[in-house]
Amino acid sequence: MARISDCSIPNLAYVKRILIVDDSFILRRILRTLLEERSDWTVCGEAANGCEAIDKAQELQPDLIVMDLAMPLLNGIDASRMLKRLLPATPIVMFTTFTEPHIQAAAVAAGVHTVVSKSEGATTLVRSIQTLLVEEMPPPASAA
Repeated sequence: MARISDCSIPNLAYVKRILIVDDSFILRRILRTLLEERSDWTVCGEAANGCEAIDKAQELQPDLIVMDLAMPLLNGIDASRMLKRLLPATPIVMFTTFTEPHIQAAAVAAGVHTVVSKSEGATTLVRSIQTLLVEEMPPPASAA
């Protein structure tokens, strides 16, 4: 009889959990599909506005948050400011169409780690997420 330790079960402790926050249902679906193509990332939740983002982030404790700027009820900068107080170690990537210098400065002041323009596309977003998460990844186990 096989023991659980004998089975090749992926180590889920190393899968990074990402929360997607955007008021566009379609964009959230596209981002979920894109991010979950990587075996070491999973989307743990989605939110359509800043208020939902705060609730979901506290509940789900993601490893990273992808945040839009322009959303109803609470915008991405104000939501990021609140999230940094609640979850200071959780990196936030702002994925937005608005990337003017004063908006980028406000986002960084609110605790956003990186601002990525939606016009730069998914490749830049994925690269930014990878850069922020790589520091948290444990070293690979050495073969005995």
